[in-house]
Amino acid sequence: MKRDLDQDRRWLKLREKLKIVIGKKPADLNGVLFLIGVQELGKGQINFSKEEKQDLIHLGICKVLSLSGYYELDGLDKEGWPHWKVTKKIPNLNLMEQEKLLKMHVIEYFEKEIELEF
Repeated sequence: MKRDLDQDRRWLKLREKLKIVIGKKPADLNGVLFLIGVQELGKGQINFSKEEKQDLIHLGICKVLSLSGYYELDGLDKEGWPHWKVTKKIPNLNLMEQEKLLKMHVIEYFEKEIELEF
């Protein structure tokens, strides 16, 4: 229970820090995963199609789950988009557990990769 409260506290702090950096607090987990996808793509803020936005969220998921070895970067395509391969089976989790797992990895991503402190 204490661990859940700590994660919730850190998640709120992360969203507040992102509000300062980007000028708007991400509404939800998908918003934060989208930002990670944009960061990892490395092309800056450009207009993305709806399909590309979904791909960026997927890219964010792959990147954060790579921190625990679930995915591994497989290379870039000719447009410079990263492609990932599954390296370890993701546990069968319900929706709330999936969200907790992703939030834990998102927090870790911002601490290790972006060096934000909360």
